[in-house]
Amino acid sequence: MKVILTQDVKKVGKKGETVTVSDGYGQNFLIPRGLAKPSTDSTQKELKRDNAKEAERQKELKAEAEAIKARLESINVEFKLKTGSDGRAFGSISPKEICEGLEKQWGIKLDKRKFIDKYPANALGYTRLKIELYKGAEGEVVGTVNVHISEAK
Repeated sequence: MKVILTQDVKKVGKKGETVTVSDGYGQNFLIPRGLAKPSTDSTQKELKRDNAKEAERQKELKAEAEAIKARLESINVEFKLKTGSDGRAFGSISPKEICEGLEKQWGIKLDKRKFIDKYPANALGYTRLKIELYKGAEGEVVGTVNVHISEAK
């Protein structure tokens, strides 16, 4: 039996794929649970239409990520840290704090889990951290967040 998967199914296939499964598995498990639809001409056309919509949506997401990347290149996120008498910083700025600072200072909302450099910024001066803004079939967009840490007085 040929079915079109409506969700990812472990050991069977990914969403949108047309796969061949046994009749009992398709009729008694996949179709009643909404994990698949029988493969017919109308469902194949619907699948093509959905794939075209998804491709368009992915292009929009990539364009949006490119715009955020360009904006990130031109801005700095400012933080202040206490320092000791020898000029060393106490503490550090985590990726979560960097995301919160970006949102407060510049109105850019990013996910802390998308940072490629997961280490915290703990040196006075400028630090550049890479963040993955988009990852898809058309490639990926990686931006750079400029963090400026100065001495708190």
